[in-house]
Amino acid sequence: MDSNRRTLEQLRQDIGPVAWFVRQQRKKLGYTQEDFARRVGVGLRFLKDLELGKKSVRLDKVNQVLNYLGHCLVPAPLDTSYSRDKE
Repeated sequence: MDSNRRTLEQLRQDIGPVAWFVRQQRKKLGYTQEDFARRVGVGLRFLKDLELGKKSVRLDKVNQVLNYLGHCLVPAPLDTSYSRDKE
């Protein structure tokens, strides 16, 4: 394996849970990014950014994608293994 390639676990951790969920669900449905973006009604650039874990994306568009998948974004407690205060 090329040392520059990330493992799936590294990718999942790097992009975050929402991006990972969207990516996995899209693939499970058998859609390309282009097909999925068109079906959901978002731009291809937005979907690519979302799946790559871009830190600043439009919340209304994230919810549009999640709603298509039968989900929604909700407040949830932080994972205790992650804390900004730890250093």
